[in-house]
Amino acid sequence: MSKPIVAIVGRPNVGKSTFFNRLIGERRAIIEDQPGTTRDRLYGETFWNGREFTVADTAGLLFDEDDPDLPEAEMHRRTREQAKLAIDEADAIIFVVDGREGLTTADADVADILRPMAKHVVLAVNKCDSKERQLDAVEFYALNLGEPIPMSAFHGLGTGDVLDLVVPIFPENQTDAVEDKHLRIAIVGRPNVGKSSLLNKLIGEERSVVSITPGTTRDSIDTTITVDGERVTLIDTAGIRRSGKIEQGIEKYSVLRTLRAIERCDVALLLIDASDGVTAQDTHIAGMILEEKKGVALLINKWDTIEKDNQTYYDFEERVREAFKFISYAPIVFISALTGQRVGRLVQLSREIWDNRHKRVPTGELNAFLRQAVLDQPPMAIRKGAHLRLYYAVQPQIEPPVFLFFANDGELVHWSYARYLENRLRESFGFGGTPIVIVFRSREKKELKDSRRTGS
Repeated sequence: MSKPIVAIVGRPNVGKSTFFNRLIGERRAIIEDQPGTTRDRLYGETFWNGREFTVADTAGLLFDEDDPDLPEAEMHRRTREQAKLAIDEADAIIFVVDGREGLTTADADVADILRPMAKHVVLAVNKCDSKERQLDAVEFYALNLGEPIPMSAFHGLGTGDVLDLVVPIFPENQTDAVEDKHLRIAIVGRPNVGKSSLLNKLIGEERSVVSITPGTTRDSIDTTITVDGERVTLIDTAGIRRSGKIEQGIEKYSVLRTLRAIERCDVALLLIDASDGVTAQDTHIAGMILEEKKGVALLINKWDTIEKDNQTYYDFEERVREAFKFISYAPIVFISALTGQRVGRLVQLSREIWDNRHKRVPTGELNAFLRQAVLDQPPMAIRKGAHLRLYYAVQPQIEPPVFLFFANDGELVHWSYARYLENRLRESFGFGGTPIVIVFRSREKKELKDSRRTGS
């Protein structure tokens, strides 16, 4: 069965994200000393007293800023909707208030929303890092939501007391089995290229706040869906600007979140704005994906906005191929996240790339391949007159696939011959969308090292 969900709610700037990060054991949510930093729902897995559950961090709930003349009014409304969606799907709610500031009208407004719901609510009074503040927490009895539990999310004080009141309401028949490894897809790209719109189209609901303002998504957001009976996790990320334009604070952490998302994913979908063409920052992000050795597909978004003739597609594809020649194995898909054009094939494409990352070539087939490749083009050495021989090959690793070639002197192999072998491997066995690693090892040197190790 699916894990229970616990939503962390409250007005802005009470420490919800600090509490969320402490529970999941990593800095997934951005911590900033200003209200409204968390705009979307963030999810993380954790456990307490042997019970596993999902924690949802939410945007701060505000009810007094609906004046349409205020520039942030629409964003406040939509982030409030995101928080309400998290509350609706939660099995339990942790209502966080600020013990330092005391009871506020905004707290009372949130309590008015929670009180009529048939939900298990635990009232957590945060920032109670002294005995005086712990005693002052009793004023929150006025919210009529049960006993206020003093805690300090920053220092970790009292957080266990809060969880002790949450986990007993979970169903008893949770399984202890570890979930099977499944496909994780990160949606990455520059700000305002349509990442959140693509995520929403893929899952069929407004899961991230979509805005025409660049940089709306500040955190990495995980959504797990089921496609053809298999679990797939989609990771939406903040856009990455050029390093010279990265502001301190929120945007700086957004870049870190994106890098972390690339590290956690199996396949990265790199969105490129068709109206802008390929930019230097697009290729920079592709370089990050390559450095992490992740699978990748290039998505040319907003293709519906481009005026076309019979040659437009081919000319654009040629420019993209030239710009991304260092990841020539990446498939290119022209899409529209707004209309859904070709979006339906993206999960299947990602799964094919994931399968390629797990592909293992049997040693017999690999060495038959090597014999034919050497016969078609003998190995080229970096030194003129040097005699280079390749003996055999093995594949010791997947994710990404790694191929180990044994030679009489691995240091003699010219880079162009390594590229030749990679191209032949891809022609023979596929590996579309994933990098492969080729390593050359000197057999004589290895045997000498082995003999020294055994003392013979």
